[in-house]
Amino acid sequence: MGRELIAIIETNGNYTLDWIDSESQDNPLSDDIFARYKNNPVEALYLLGYQSVEDSLSDSVKYLHSIGVSYVHALLRTESLEVLREKAVVPEDNDDFRSLVDAAPYMYGVEHITEKWFSDLWRNLNKVWSSEIFAYKGKVSDYVTSKNPSMHLPGRIYFHLVENKSGDEPFAFLATYTSYEAGKQHSRHLPLKNAIEEYGGDSRKILELLGTVHKAKEKSPLIAEITESGEIFHPLRFSSAEAFTFLKEIPLYEESGIICRIPDWYTRKTNSFGVSVKVGDKKKTYLTRDSLLSFDAAITIGTDEISLEEVRRLLSEAEGLTLIKNRWVEVNHKKLSEVLNLYMKAQTMYGDKGITLADAMRIQLNETPLSAGENAAAEVGVTNGKWLTDVMTNLSRPESLPSIDTGAMFSAELRGYQRGGLNWLHYLNVTGLGACLADDMGLGKTIQAIAHINYLSGIKKKMKTLVVVPASLIGNWADEISRFAPGLKYFVIHPSEKSAESIDAGYAEKNGGVYITTYSVLSKYKWLSETEWDYMIVDEAQAIKNANTKQTKMVKSLSAGYRLALTGTPVENRLSDLWSIFDFINPGLLGSAKEFTRFTKQLGNDPEGYKRLKKIISPFILRRLKTDKTVISDLPEKIEMKSYSSLTKKQTILYASLVNSLSESLKKSGDGIKRKGLILSSIIKFKQICNHPDQYTGQHDYCESDSGKFERLREICVTIKEKRERVLVFTQFREITGHLSDFLEDIFGHKGLVIHGETAVKKRKDIVDAFQGHGYVPFMVLSLKAGGTGLNLTAANHVIHFDRWWNPAVENQATDRVFRIGQKKNVVVHKFITTGTIEERIDHMISDKSKLVSDILPDSQENWLTEMSDAEILNLVKMEM
Repeated sequence: MGRELIAIIETNGNYTLDWIDSESQDNPLSDDIFARYKNNPVEALYLLGYQSVEDSLSDSVKYLHSIGVSYVHALLRTESLEVLREKAVVPEDNDDFRSLVDAAPYMYGVEHITEKWFSDLWRNLNKVWSSEIFAYKGKVSDYVTSKNPSMHLPGRIYFHLVENKSGDEPFAFLATYTSYEAGKQHSRHLPLKNAIEEYGGDSRKILELLGTVHKAKEKSPLIAEITESGEIFHPLRFSSAEAFTFLKEIPLYEESGIICRIPDWYTRKTNSFGVSVKVGDKKKTYLTRDSLLSFDAAITIGTDEISLEEVRRLLSEAEGLTLIKNRWVEVNHKKLSEVLNLYMKAQTMYGDKGITLADAMRIQLNETPLSAGENAAAEVGVTNGKWLTDVMTNLSRPESLPSIDTGAMFSAELRGYQRGGLNWLHYLNVTGLGACLADDMGLGKTIQAIAHINYLSGIKKKMKTLVVVPASLIGNWADEISRFAPGLKYFVIHPSEKSAESIDAGYAEKNGGVYITTYSVLSKYKWLSETEWDYMIVDEAQAIKNANTKQTKMVKSLSAGYRLALTGTPVENRLSDLWSIFDFINPGLLGSAKEFTRFTKQLGNDPEGYKRLKKIISPFILRRLKTDKTVISDLPEKIEMKSYSSLTKKQTILYASLVNSLSESLKKSGDGIKRKGLILSSIIKFKQICNHPDQYTGQHDYCESDSGKFERLREICVTIKEKRERVLVFTQFREITGHLSDFLEDIFGHKGLVIHGETAVKKRKDIVDAFQGHGYVPFMVLSLKAGGTGLNLTAANHVIHFDRWWNPAVENQATDRVFRIGQKKNVVVHKFITTGTIEERIDHMISDKSKLVSDILPDSQENWLTEMSDAEILNLVKMEM
């Protein structure tokens, strides 16, 4: 097992580098890049632009290289660079920035790569250039060569080729040079003949100026001819054949140090031949992967169509530049023949019957017989017709969709973006396509899904909805349905629920309702797979990211009219995960697993590949971020969430035993200090069991599967890891801090930090500095008393209360280590609650304000509980399944 260097864009816009386990061999170049990054990240990116990189590097690091190359390439083409030196500035080019954004691979934090991100980066790269060249005492040309001997600063000669709208010859050529006036830093472009007058016959200076031309002359008969005849000093008219030769030889001129200025249509390839396929011009009432869409193919030059007769005529003529449709086009017989063959194949395959949405998307992935193929000269462009364009546009703008209500007896007040999400879900439902709601953690994916179920249930009586979740989320779903959609009937289908045994397909068919089950028990209840579900939801959909597992295959085998995947993890971080989730919501739209793997292997060498993939998947994935200003304006700065977990079998046995033991002991305890001590010590034991059985028994294994809280902690922290964010985990028990730290280190693949009562005061400042520093320290575990006050830990934006103090003032003090001045992100607070236990019942008491807990002093802890009667205490701690 080796390791691979990857790039990550953090929420604050900075890029970081990190190592992940990989099957590939260690790469020495990666070590060099990482070492430079640690010294100065922006300087490392700048220097990367002078390097050649290997295919074995990760796509994310190769993308950083392409950014560096783009900057350096633009820098070296800056006029008067030798004169301007540190005052030279590479201008921002929004067109180039857009292209770089589109070419971004799926990587951690890709959502933060925007045109503004590039604008900020360019300013920082300009500062690095200025600092570098200011410290260098030699020529700029020598500086460039010192960075890469194969790179050279372009000379002062420019070749210009433009269209000539008048005269016999269709193109005009002019050679110019940059001239510097004494005392001025800006240059002028002058015709090359002016150099003879400027240098007054000084042949040495003229020869030095023409050095790049003489290099090009050695490689190009065209330049040799006009140089030796002296015509290079004068404006020239070029025939289309000469212009074609010139355009083909541009790489030779640029290698010689000559800068070429040529028509946009050639550099941007807007005048190239291709096959344009338009699908979905005609309206459909319902859309699935197999729906046949209208199909219209044409041979095009840019956006203009040309006839078969024109194509055949061009094939009978010589290669070169040809004027057609009032534009100049390069005619290449091989490419044109491929275009013609693709067009004929398209008409044969789809011209009469139409094309499915799945096939239209697979064409764009180059995975159908119609696709051009990896090494083809021709290109197939797929565009959406008017109706399909409207559908896809609507999906990309949830806020513009027709609004639906939330249905009867729905008590939650949805935020603006959540209403947009609800409308988006329904639009896809009506359209007939599945969806992936991938909002950031804390933005309320569950409530949006429940609102949609509630609305649909009011329209279709006895609607059957299956919700598949990790076991730790059963409580969350049950609680949110009960609170916000009390009119919905829900059933938990799990061995821990006795009522689950009395429910079957017939019951579901007759009564409808929402059936909540887990991934692990789907196969236990055969009727789940025999039922035709109206609606199916998979929560924490990363659970089906591995297409080859039995669990994933089981989930995908179920029949459902509408499918929804919920995940707070960016599904694009690993493309195989993306395919598997798409294979659930819209089977076939990304082709087979084999086809998609073949496509992804080409992405690293195909900048347009990621752009095409984003275009295909974006209508079906809705991801809003807490960093998005349109969302932030609608959000509180602190989002508090209750995270429910269930008792495992081992916890259940211990908890039930302790309840029985307490019941017997209370009978013998009397009413004094002994009774109070018994109650308080028992409450601590109940809390320990809810945390992990080993904390109560004194064992040290701390197996994840023995604790519902540990399982829920993993699910939350995997998402935090994918977002490259940081978390504080608070517990009132010092003895569990080390075990939590070990568990979190396994999740994050990074070491974290721990502060508890035995941590020396002098050491705490170093720990805080390390956590707040530039290096990625993903987590800190703190005992509540030791870490609850006096620390500034704003590098984190997640707080997890692993066990509850049951005093809001104390918990808020702990949360305020993060939620304080200096915090630039929205803070998400997760409060862990074990369902069916004392934790859930006291949480209800706090929420209902039946006890004035907020008025109880922090140092009184849970003393108020000792005032309860024996019956009240036993009712509080009893276990409900």
